[in-house]
Amino acid sequence: MKWVTREFVHVDRTACPWLIRRFIDPEAEFIFAPVEKVLQIVEKEKAIPYDVQGVELGHRGDRCSFDAIVEKYGLKDPALLGVAVIVRAADTGKMELAPEAAGLEAIMSGISMAAKDDHEAVEKARIVYDALYINRKMKLVEKRSRAEVEKMSRSERREFLKKEIEKTG
Repeated sequence: MKWVTREFVHVDRTACPWLIRRFIDPEAEFIFAPVEKVLQIVEKEKAIPYDVQGVELGHRGDRCSFDAIVEKYGLKDPALLGVAVIVRAADTGKMELAPEAAGLEAIMSGISMAAKDDHEAVEKARIVYDALYINRKMKLVEKRSRAEVEKMSRSERREFLKKEIEKTG
């Protein structure tokens, strides 16, 4: 699958490639283009547009393109849905939705400016989204096993959480 979006990636346009490659198509190809050329590329390359005004996988109300992709592909993973809230908060400026949002916005701004191009920015951002996803998994395990976790030492808790996270894939 080929996907196309606007150039000069930031939060949503770094999160969506991570989402697509991790949950939809590991071999996905991404094209980053000037906004005025995106629809031409859609026609020429048969690419799926995202995070462009007026397309199916774009912003709707207070929801961002990441949300649109999660919904279209029926993704229900609770940890992923937690990441979606963080991405939405950071991308739409509604930082009150998730305490991690301001940090994510700052990190993606830095990655975008430090990278030589959008492809490098997406690649560098991948570890951040992997970490947020694992963190959301950890929070779910902690919530589910609260009584058990509270009785553990720090090292026991770390090993327990790692094993539980690994079980979930």
